[in-house]
Amino acid sequence: MNTLTIKITPQLEAAILQASAQEHLSKSELVRRALNMYLRQRMSSAHFVSALDQADDLVGCFSGGPADLSSNPSHLASFGRV
Repeated sequence: MNTLTIKITPQLEAAILQASAQEHLSKSELVRRALNMYLRQRMSSAHFVSALDQADDLVGCFSGGPADLSSNPSHLASFGRV
């Protein structure tokens, strides 16, 4: 294994020590797992496509309708009722 040296605050060191004791892991193993989790989440979110991204060509293409549709609660008075 390779070695990586980093600088951390005393508060972060205390949190790592506490978590490693609770998990019965070495500090190195705890940090390795945390980094692996962070990198996996980062990779999976890189492929995330929002609804706005998918409908980007439709945003702003409609004309007409009330100008206060998103802010006036009276427009929702009968919403959900048959």
